[in-house]
Amino acid sequence: MDHRILTDIRYATGHNFVGRRIDGYQEPLCLVTARAAEALRGVQDAALAAGRSLKVYDCYRPQRATDDFLNWAGQPGQDTMKAAFYPRVAKAELVDRGYLGAPSAHSRGSTVDVTLVDLPAPEQARYIPGQPLVACTAPRAQRFADNSVDMGTGFDCFDPLSHIDSDRVDPTARENRRQLRQLMTDGGFVGYDREWWHFRLRDEPWPDTYFDLPVTRSSAD
Repeated sequence: MDHRILTDIRYATGHNFVGRRIDGYQEPLCLVTARAAEALRGVQDAALAAGRSLKVYDCYRPQRATDDFLNWAGQPGQDTMKAAFYPRVAKAELVDRGYLGAPSAHSRGSTVDVTLVDLPAPEQARYIPGQPLVACTAPRAQRFADNSVDMGTGFDCFDPLSHIDSDRVDPTARENRRQLRQLMTDGGFVGYDREWWHFRLRDEPWPDTYFDLPVTRSSAD
């Protein structure tokens, strides 16, 4: 796609709201359609001109991964990551509130979860399984030391604070969200009002097709 774009593919690791690698993520790769890749390259050009870089958390997502999310959401317990990712929302409400759903636009191959990182990029903190969890809604200095600019919450924070127009985040975070949304919108993407990080290519090539190839290098061939 574009090797200048940073990656932090959380679902290929245990650092996500489920707490383990998600079904279908065999490698920590960002796979997208050729059209989305070209659009992201243009967005990265614009971000670099502003002294920042894109960083992607998730790109193409196999249908089996979405199924894995929903199966997890329907099972009692398994709340090991609640304190970090959905501290103020009951697990049983994640689907009804629109934080999880099926099918997912990610499975069509032209949707990304993305943030901005100042350049030169700070070192990315390493998540250590079992480390103390801090709410994604906490001030930036307290939560997981992601090298993203401050967006008001962490990634995959299932909380009203993550809504793109939340007036409860501070002015710096609101401006960073505005810049990300402007860059992505100018590049041909459409945002999602409940997640500041989620963007879908407006002119996606497969609007009605949901793929289930695993996230692995061979799936790009």
